[in-house]
Amino acid sequence: MKVVIVGAGEVGFHIASHLALENKDVVVVDKNAEAIRRVTDLLDVQVVKGSGSSPVVLEEAGVKNADIILAVTNSDETNLVACLMAHILSPSTKKLARIRDGDFDQYHETFREHAPHIDTIINPEIEVVKTIDRMMSVPGAVEVGEFAEGRIKFVGIYLDKNARLAGARLADLPAIAGKARPLIAAVVREEELIIPRGNDRLMPGDLVYFISEEDKLLDDLSAFDKHAQPVKRALIVGAGRIGFRLAKLLEERSIYIKIIEKNSDRCSLLAERLNKTVVLCGDGSDQGLLTEENIQEMDVVVTLTDDEETNILASLLATRLGARKTITKISKFSYFPLMAAIGIEQVVSARLSAINSILQHFRRGKVISAISIKGDQAEVMEAVALPTSDIVDKPLKNIAFPKGAMVAGIIRQENIIIPSGESVIKPEDRIIIFARRPAIPKIEKILAVKLEYF
Repeated sequence: MKVVIVGAGEVGFHIASHLALENKDVVVVDKNAEAIRRVTDLLDVQVVKGSGSSPVVLEEAGVKNADIILAVTNSDETNLVACLMAHILSPSTKKLARIRDGDFDQYHETFREHAPHIDTIINPEIEVVKTIDRMMSVPGAVEVGEFAEGRIKFVGIYLDKNARLAGARLADLPAIAGKARPLIAAVVREEELIIPRGNDRLMPGDLVYFISEEDKLLDDLSAFDKHAQPVKRALIVGAGRIGFRLAKLLEERSIYIKIIEKNSDRCSLLAERLNKTVVLCGDGSDQGLLTEENIQEMDVVVTLTDDEETNILASLLATRLGARKTITKISKFSYFPLMAAIGIEQVVSARLSAINSILQHFRRGKVISAISIKGDQAEVMEAVALPTSDIVDKPLKNIAFPKGAMVAGIIRQENIIIPSGESVIKPEDRIIIFARRPAIPKIEKILAVKLEYF
């Protein structure tokens, strides 16, 4: 597979990094010399210096032979023009564009239906609001993914030292957890991702990833001593486009909302456009203001300013002053490993949300969605089992799955099956697969159509 990535910012860089690890043919285009130098120094991919909206540059990048062009510069206009030029040069190339401006929201479907030069639009702000919403709805979760229209949840939680399962072997979970049956897919311990087996133990401080059916999620969470606490009051620090989108969503849920925003003009605009939200003009990292606004009564504080140091400080202050839960927006991926160490567990990133919404388009086979875990370490994907793929009509125990991969769920029409070695995948079943990064190319091969020659 050949991929042309226009834009070498954080999203473009990390998508290129993902694909390079899978030995895909990647070309990165950017007019910024420093961004190009970073890609050249750190990744084994080709680079072209120039504007991604230039047909000459796109030809040099090999767009005529590309399977996919991904336009993820910081300019919506550049991304749109890059896809238009790519369509003129190579109509068969699949075209994905990152579009962030809210003015385009109502035109996404119009683009897909009437603009052949764009196959998919990704709006990271919409994706990150969805991520925040899922985190708010699942108690204790630091990551939440959804598959099968939300009927299957993929959840990451930190295991507390006093939890019932702390120190327990996986083989003993049924006896300890009772009716709860979470399927443990992976454990992250000291930044290392582990796929545990029956004799492995869950240890305090582990980040545990498990699969659960939606209607059994609360029972499975209770096994980890995480209990439902409905969100009735929320404070949003920072009212940019993401903060505004989140406030609109929470208003629809009849949640009491306060927003703290520094910019007075923005405050005036929000007061006009929001119906029930209390808009406060001030500094969300001001301890006096947080105390004055009864931060201890808040069920959740979401920090969404454009300055991540402010977000971190505001979240730490909110926790110290009694807020039940905080969700912190971080942009720099290098900060992620540090967050748990300083007491911030629930972190979101518009860039990471964009990457997760993009990944599925690079998978061979009929992949519906994909979620990246712990940077480049692993991925969970939902795919349709094609009739001619190597995965159908045989027991799972007879399929040569690569080391570091497992089938975590089978969806057959309305039925959800937690598989065993005897389970058989049927054509058109939807399957949930967990795979470590080195196993993904082999998983793609298993999912792909098997050609038959006559």
